[in-house]
Amino acid sequence: MSEIFTTDVLTALLAGGILAGVPLLFAALGEMVAERAGVLNIGLEGYMLMGAYVGFVTAYHTNTFLGFLGGAAAGAAVSLIMVVLCIRLGLDQIVVGIAITLAAEGATALIFDSQFAESRPTLGATERIDIPGLSQIPVVGGGDTSDGSVFSQPPIVYIGLAIVVGTAWTMRRTHWGLNIRAAGDKPSALDAAGVSVLGTRTWATLFCGAMAGMGGAYLSITAAGLFEDFITQGRGFIAIVLAMLARGKGAWVLIGAFVFGISLSISDALQIAGVDISTDLVFMLPFVTVIAVLVVFGRRSYLPAALALPYVRGAR
Repeated sequence: MSEIFTTDVLTALLAGGILAGVPLLFAALGEMVAERAGVLNIGLEGYMLMGAYVGFVTAYHTNTFLGFLGGAAAGAAVSLIMVVLCIRLGLDQIVVGIAITLAAEGATALIFDSQFAESRPTLGATERIDIPGLSQIPVVGGGDTSDGSVFSQPPIVYIGLAIVVGTAWTMRRTHWGLNIRAAGDKPSALDAAGVSVLGTRTWATLFCGAMAGMGGAYLSITAAGLFEDFITQGRGFIAIVLAMLARGKGAWVLIGAFVFGISLSISDALQIAGVDISTDLVFMLPFVTVIAVLVVFGRRSYLPAALALPYVRGAR
């Protein structure tokens, strides 16, 4: 009996880690690309919030697939503010990013309440795809539990893994990836080679916004099945830390997202285990994890030389 009990707890912890880690994966992956290009998106939380709102509303009126596309489009649209004010006009990226987050928090709460103040709609469970054979493995595969685990996930999870692989390959093996790295490390050299620094940073920031918006849409469509005020609960800031610690490597983003996802989902596992612990303490765990990881690995993180610095042609 105790073995079954332990298995259920571990399965819930793994499944919850993936469920909570996927939004971090999308957001951190986009932020990693933007940071390598020299753009620090403090407004990542705002991108995610807008993606969560638009994604949920789109999925509610149409379907899940269009919901994720809508969330990505909303995140990219909000990132245009960063493009215009910071990349093109050279304003402070930190100040603008904070303003984007605060504005998105207020706007999404106000608009959603004006639309659904009484109905408060929810979405049904997202369909999962089981990998034959692997999805029946105890603990890791989920066995016969309805929640599933590593090998029984919604399609967007597998798409996310494919995006991680594609992004990692692009950053290391293509001219586009080389241009992004140069835009963050030595933008003057990229300009001298005839490649637009502002253009490169623009596309990287739009990609970041789209990924963060898709991560937000995952929160409202798949993870919660509903939208509520401030649904991200600081995940955008955790994703920024994760992107910095990843040192430009997609594999580290994937691992880090899963680790932080477990810290976010540990409360569910504790409930199954029958452990009585304060919810306030549980909610602190992700941020305690961030601090602990920064203490251990922060000194070895890599930040591009031109990160958060506006590029002016000919300036030294």
